[in-house]
Amino acid sequence: MSAQTIGVARAPRRGITLRPGAWLTWAALVFFFVNLLGVIATVLLNSFGGRWFASWLPSGWTGHWYGDAWKEFNLGRVLGTTVEVTFLVVLVSLVLAVPASYALARQDFPGKKLLTILFVLPILVPPIAYGIPMATVLYKVHLAGTLTGVVLANLVPSIPFVIFTMTPFIEQIDPKIESAARMCGASTWTVLTRVLSPLLLPGMLAAGILVLVRTFGMFELTFLTAGSTSQTLIVALFSAVNSAGIRSTQSIDAMAVLYTGTMAVLLLVALRFVNPTQLIARSSD
Repeated sequence: MSAQTIGVARAPRRGITLRPGAWLTWAALVFFFVNLLGVIATVLLNSFGGRWFASWLPSGWTGHWYGDAWKEFNLGRVLGTTVEVTFLVVLVSLVLAVPASYALARQDFPGKKLLTILFVLPILVPPIAYGIPMATVLYKVHLAGTLTGVVLANLVPSIPFVIFTMTPFIEQIDPKIESAARMCGASTWTVLTRVLSPLLLPGMLAAGILVLVRTFGMFELTFLTAGSTSQTLIVALFSAVNSAGIRSTQSIDAMAVLYTGTMAVLLLVALRFVNPTQLIARSSD
């Protein structure tokens, strides 16, 4: 073995060193996730606990709090209303926003930039800022407190969200495909249903799932416009926590676990089937 090889073999291994800024970053991340897991674990354990006072864990375990919460807060009706509002918002958003996205992607017209700015405002501005004036208008026309009013309120941020998801997607579709179909004698309806629809389907699926998750968790606009029979799950949870009366914390925590679990499932579905960063790649394929 040569001396150079021995020197290389005896060279000390250098460990990975982190700068102080990196240590602080990792410490902050660990602190955040520990607190987050602690909050989630506390709510989850309390929803199954019998009594929990001066101990690390509840003194007993039971699952009847979920049944009590289902009956006390009428969660069957609340979940039905939540699903109805969510899917109506998704359907109406796609029906209205996809043609608008096509027009923005294919046409140049005066005021296009101004219209784009108007569409982006409901996404950038906090919902509470325009939610109060909008709720006032809905109350004046007697739509607030109804299912229609809740759907209309949630459409305000949902339609621009679909437009800004679909417009770049449509821009990546070569217009020559439509021109070729028309040259072959296809009508406008045939081009729409046979040519564009299959190409737009991945983008519409992505936009629909993202709007579904957003609407399911939307609190401000729904809270300002919902009534006693048009509350979604998140508004019902807020009302249960803050309304007058004595309620068991276990039942409220059971309700919170149901909401968090449903949101987690929706997010997993969205992350499993939708990747917004790959929309352009899908359209080019």
